[in-house]
Amino acid sequence: MNKIDILTFELSHIDEVLKIDNMCFSIPWSRESFINEVLENKFARYVVATFDNKIIGYAGMWLIADEAHITNVATHPEYRGIGAASSMFDALLSICKTESITSMTLEVRESNLAALNLYRKYDFIEEGIRKEYYADNKENAIIMWKYNI
Repeated sequence: MNKIDILTFELSHIDEVLKIDNMCFSIPWSRESFINEVLENKFARYVVATFDNKIIGYAGMWLIADEAHITNVATHPEYRGIGAASSMFDALLSICKTESITSMTLEVRESNLAALNLYRKYDFIEEGIRKEYYADNKENAIIMWKYNI
């Protein structure tokens, strides 16, 4: 049986990550944004998920004081449902524990039920709404927090 491996996001992964980002998000990040995250942002921590040596997802966060802010979680549409997002989330939580992070936060589209279910699985709770947060369609974002990591 094939397994999902989690690796630290490196520049050599950027082309595959860009493809996934463009498939998953209506407002994808630029190549320059990812390069900055990997090379310049000392607060950023990113991982990629691989399956059969193919990058099938990525996830990232910024660590600020004792909090983590999830920036992105994305899985290639053809590989959803095999546990990649959970594996990446487990890796992010492990990084948080190593770096003495005690809580995590994120924003998620109201309509993204798969993501909401993933975050609830990890005991995130809904703490508020950012009205018309997403520029493409003015959709609200749900603010979620996980405490006591």
